[in-house]
Amino acid sequence: MDFTLTERETCFRDRVRAFIDTHIRPRQDDYAAQVREGERWKVIPVVEEVKALARREGLWNFFMPPDSGQQHVDDSFVFEGEQLTNLEYALCAEEMGRIGWASECFNCSAPDTGNMEVLHRYGTREQKERWLRPLMEGEIRSAFLMTEPAVASSDATNIETSMVRDGDHYVINGRKWWSSGTGDPRCKIAIVMGKTNPDAARHAQHSQILVPLDAEGVTIERMLSVYGYDHAPHGHGEVVLKDVRVPVGNVLLGEGRGFEIAQGRLGPGRIHHCMRTIGVAEEAIAAMAGRLVSRIAFGKRISDHSVWEQRIARARIDIEMTRLLCLKAADMMDKAGNKAARQEIAMIKVQAPAMALQILDDAVQAHGGAGVSGDFALASAWANVRTLRLADGPDEVHNRAIARAEFGKYGELKVDRPS
Repeated sequence: MDFTLTERETCFRDRVRAFIDTHIRPRQDDYAAQVREGERWKVIPVVEEVKALARREGLWNFFMPPDSGQQHVDDSFVFEGEQLTNLEYALCAEEMGRIGWASECFNCSAPDTGNMEVLHRYGTREQKERWLRPLMEGEIRSAFLMTEPAVASSDATNIETSMVRDGDHYVINGRKWWSSGTGDPRCKIAIVMGKTNPDAARHAQHSQILVPLDAEGVTIERMLSVYGYDHAPHGHGEVVLKDVRVPVGNVLLGEGRGFEIAQGRLGPGRIHHCMRTIGVAEEAIAAMAGRLVSRIAFGKRISDHSVWEQRIARARIDIEMTRLLCLKAADMMDKAGNKAARQEIAMIKVQAPAMALQILDDAVQAHGGAGVSGDFALASAWANVRTLRLADGPDEVHNRAIARAEFGKYGELKVDRPS
């Protein structure tokens, strides 16, 4: 196997890395200060400044694979961006994952990336002009409303939000939560998953529909915290939809095709999280190693105590293995399609957060009391990565799919019985 990166892969990765080191990492203190000042839910000026720089340098909208147009409802709309392959994007996303606000600077942050891909693949010309274009330009933000507090949403067929046809409109009623991005004042549009036909086949009951957040009956009831962090100015909201009327033309792809869209969206979204998580792990091992070689305990550097040698070695091994699996999944998506790569996507979705959480936990331990404080980014990074064991399907769902595929290889074998 040839693991050598192509010239194009290396070029984009190195350009993103250099941009982050030049324009984003040095502005960390500015970002933190602006987040603390005034209202929690606001636009951060330094992000807008850096976004303009990134766009001028052609580092913008990386995430849309070049073959994504194969499923277009409307091929006349041109997506503006670099259109990297999944493999090329994986290398860039790892670099972005090193700093929490970096992805937005390249207009590559969730959930906008997934929502833009949905609009590009399945949207009508009118839907694209109204919502995809300003998202593509980085002028507005968006949300994806799927999870509900009243049901086990790991089985998405449980989703109960009702969408009832009334003439030329749908009337929507329901409650959603973990609606990421709804705290941002620029969040203007949500893709909502709900039930349009309770009597249809199990996976044909639901649809996805575009709901402007300023529509009458939409209420962001509260912003949720994650282990005490509110993740402002992005945040995760609990949203009530009460008798919300939206035109029939806001339905994506067609009534009853919600699961079809969800599968098209979640595959790339899942792996994007994993790519960034490897960057988080790289930052954590760097912080851990730096701390260990700079502190003395019991007469020698902490790094010279054997337990830490074992932990650092394990961390480096796990990062390298996880990166290879992530790149394999991305390469399969490019060459064989998302469906063919579903096992690799499931495996990396389980592996990447678990790997990063262990390294972050060790890094916290290495920092002692400082590790659990707000003086370092480790505690907040752990809280953020911990959510990824639930986001886009919990570990148990992905493990179930992996195991069933494995069992399927041996389904025809005779059962061994004791003699």
